[in-house]
Amino acid sequence: MHVWVKPVDGDQRSAAHALLLALAATLVGGEPVLRHDEAGRPHVDGLWVSVSHGHDLVAAAASAAGPVGVDVENRRSFEVAGLAKRWFDPAELAWMAAQPDEVEAFLRLWTAKEAVGKALGRGLRGSGLRRLMPLPPEPLAPAGPLPPPESVHSREPLDSPPPDAGTQTGGPLTGGLVPSEPTLALLYLTLHADAVLAVAVPAGVRSVEVCEHHGTALRSTVTSRTSFPVVVRGN
Repeated sequence: MHVWVKPVDGDQRSAAHALLLALAATLVGGEPVLRHDEAGRPHVDGLWVSVSHGHDLVAAAASAAGPVGVDVENRRSFEVAGLAKRWFDPAELAWMAAQPDEVEAFLRLWTAKEAVGKALGRGLRGSGLRRLMPLPPEPLAPAGPLPPPESVHSREPLDSPPPDAGTQTGGPLTGGLVPSEPTLALLYLTLHADAVLAVAVPAGVRSVEVCEHHGTALRSTVTSRTSFPVVVRGN
């Protein structure tokens, strides 16, 4: 399972598609062809794929193991209370109320719901915004981009939820199984870019690699290895 993230300053849709094709080429070789179904969902032969874009950032995800979904949102200041009360589960509202940054909390849950909807192939239709998400740890870390770390963080596997309501922690990585969709696991990530990202993956996936592209070379900045390893790279 692979996720690539890259800043853009032009056509976000074209940039997201180009990033996805570059990622796909590293996984299946040759020159992959990107197609879209009638609903607009992207398809690449041999892979399950997903794309997203924020204000100045695009993300692409690909896996051979099963359906995936990715969503990225730039941090920004806006009114979230009304949207949350209208759409979010009471447990999510209670969690939001306990966080030091309401907007950060909202974006975490919103990207999670978007990512899961994409993995399911139906977006937010059919009460997707009301679908309960595994909650990030409490309290959230202060909002802001992740500083370049040099440490190794261990995590528990996402398909083996611990006693505390299915939440895992490990440095910038958190997640858990989606309660209403036990075949999917949800992973929240804090990026070096000033944005939040969520990715939905098949619960049986054993590894996830996230690469932030800010040039051509990549260097490893955070590595987490257990039975569900997550590798975050950036440069």
